[in-house]
Amino acid sequence: DQQVLQHMEDRVRKIQGDCEELSLVSVSLQKDCEQKQKAIEMLFQSQERLKKEKADEQNVLAAMDVKADKNALGSKVNCTQFEAGMERLDERLRKMQSQVLGQNQHWNKVQQHLSNTMENKLDRQELKDFRKQMEETWQKSIKELEKKMLADSAAGMRKQLPVPFTCLSCDRTVKTQVPGP
Repeated sequence: DQQVLQHMEDRVRKIQGDCEELSLVSVSLQKDCEQKQKAIEMLFQSQERLKKEKADEQNVLAAMDVKADKNALGSKVNCTQFEAGMERLDERLRKMQSQVLGQNQHWNKVQQHLSNTMENKLDRQELKDFRKQMEETWQKSIKELEKKMLADSAAGMRKQLPVPFTCLSCDRTVKTQVPGP
């Protein structure tokens, strides 16, 4: 009986030792579980922050693509090039205007010469009708030439502007009222 009692006490001690060991292991597991839970929460927070940053990064990248596409800027007109082109155009218009004025002066001289010649030579009735017809023709020609000069002397031409406008520096659409018809 003593042996059985000894054996039982040994077993109880062993079970108590195992219980204490299990208790320590369970406390350790509980701490590990809490740490892992905190780590999981931190991961979720990091994931949310990364999602926001990714969205911000995508917005920034999209804005950069829209704002400064160097290939698109290469196809735009440089301000100095535009001014040089406008100066050349202005010079050509002045040359054309001087040519038209020269032609107008020439027409006036020719008309005056013909008028003087006709005054001196045409005295008969049948030639008076011819003279009148010639003067009307000259007057019509002069009026047409003056109309052309007035039409060509405009500072600009009306042209429908493209809508929507785009900004020259960033190609962003600009909403604005278009003047004119």
